[in-house]
Amino acid sequence: MSEILSIAIFEPLPESHAAALATMEELGAALAKGGYSRDSVYRDVKSGQYILLRYWRSEDARRAALEDSDVLRCWAKLAQEIRTVSVMETLEPVGA
Repeated sequence: MSEILSIAIFEPLPESHAAALATMEELGAALAKGGYSRDSVYRDVKSGQYILLRYWRSEDARRAALEDSDVLRCWAKLAQEIRTVSVMETLEPVGA
C-alpha cells in the first residue's frame, strides 16, 4: 500500500510562534516514533504561512495515530498555538 499525502497550511499565533514550531517538532517525532508518518514543514517567505506535508504510512497508521496519547497531546497543544488556514486530508497523484 502506498503512502497517503496530507497537506496543512497554518500560521502560528503571534504570541505562540516559538512554542508552535517546538510543538510541531514534538508532533513529528511522536508520529515518526509510532511509525505513523513522516513530515516536512516549509515556510512561505512571502506570506509567512507554514506548509506541512505529511506522508501517512497507511490509512491504518492514520487511524492508529488518533489513539496515540503522545500524538493527541501535541494536537491539543497546537490547537492553542496555531491558526489552521487549510487542510487537505488525502491527496492522490494525477497523471504520470
